[in-house]
Amino acid sequence: MDADDGFRELDRLECLRLLPTVPVGRIVYTRQALPAVLPVNFRLDRDGAVLVRTSAFSELVSAIDAALVAFEADEVDAAAHSGWSVVVMGTATVVTDPAEHLRLLRTGPRSWAPASREVFVRIEPELVTGRELVGGRSAQGVRSPS
Repeated sequence: MDADDGFRELDRLECLRLLPTVPVGRIVYTRQALPAVLPVNFRLDRDGAVLVRTSAFSELVSAIDAALVAFEADEVDAAAHSGWSVVVMGTATVVTDPAEHLRLLRTGPRSWAPASREVFVRIEPELVTGRELVGGRSAQGVRSPS
């Protein structure tokens, strides 16, 4: 895409810089052979992996462990008609290494809905894409349909 359609492609580094600026994203996965979307709070790890902390007994954990998922986060300014969206695609795995789990207890995301037994899910960033709305309606006036 080029700026002529109002959008600008974001490179991987721009995407990874924008992601931590918002508190919530969405995991897109398959549930009973159908697409499912779940909002989650998250944090990026030092290698750019998306980290989610959730109940060890959640349906999400059993549905996404070792599965290919998408993670999307965005920011929209409705008044300025601007914003961005980033999608991270990769394999989700439950963190099982005890030392890694301890590290994430200190540095990882805090669950907004704490559970008695929580696990960390890591989404490896195999493909990272994004786009930014540039020159929205408020910046260029109302566009005529093409």
